[in-house]
Amino acid sequence: MSAKILALLIAAGSGVTMALQGSLNAALGKVIGLLETNFVVHLLGLIIVTVLLFVFSPGSSRLGQFAQAPWYTYLGGALGVLIIYGVVRSIPRVGVAPATTAIILGQVLTASLIDHFGLFGLERLPFTWHRIAGTLLMAAGAWLLLKKQV
Repeated sequence: MSAKILALLIAAGSGVTMALQGSLNAALGKVIGLLETNFVVHLLGLIIVTVLLFVFSPGSSRLGQFAQAPWYTYLGGALGVLIIYGVVRSIPRVGVAPATTAIILGQVLTASLIDHFGLFGLERLPFTWHRIAGTLLMAAGAWLLLKKQV
């Protein structure tokens, strides 16, 4: 299996995980609230990654090099809070599939801009008519999924 196919399968697995996580977070949010869910999700994540980092990878950590990363690379933590809040807020109101569709469309549009401009030190992958057509087809599919049934 090629490295690219494996990477795409891993990405698809992440998509499955995101849909499950969004659904579980929305269910938890109904019981304990939005900010409380955000807190619990991040606390559990912190505990799990702490065990993985300090128990299963002793000596191989590069955590001491954190000061070498550009400041903006640390915004992921803040974005994680916004992501969980948005997911927990939207799924109960519109459903898992429509919310996930809107999330994916937002991801693809943003990712296309990041690729096109080569932001954050990533390889520049300019828009082509294939990429534009694919994005438009995805947007049309999202519209069909989000359209209310009459």
